[in-house]
Amino acid sequence: MVRTSVLADAMNAINNADSMGKRQVLIRPASKVTVEFLNIMQKNGYIGEFEVVDDHRSGKIVVQLTGRLNKCGVISPRYNVKINDLEKWVTKLLPSRQFGHIVLTTSAGVMDHHTARRKHVSGKILGFFY
Repeated sequence: MVRTSVLADAMNAINNADSMGKRQVLIRPASKVTVEFLNIMQKNGYIGEFEVVDDHRSGKIVVQLTGRLNKCGVISPRYNVKINDLEKWVTKLLPSRQFGHIVLTTSAGVMDHHTARRKHVSGKILGFFY
């Protein structure tokens, strides 16, 4: 079976492990986008520490779960999002305006929608978590 999205597989593994009540999850293969997505989740306190293990192949990531995550997902295809349309996506994807984050990839790097609005940049939507 061919992997169509490494990021989608990683988010699916995190969702499944968190719903089972596990304390850690192994994600493989590792990618730069997955690491950036996990950095944003960690910065907002939804996951604990994570470690990228280099096995001289595609790599692995071991993520410590805190149990605070309700759901995380990937939006495919990666739609272009303008700054004005960001509010539309927030109402579509998140349960509340004060709750959760949408992750965007922009020319200024991978960031959540709060940071993108503050820096006044737009880009493509990667996914969400709450």
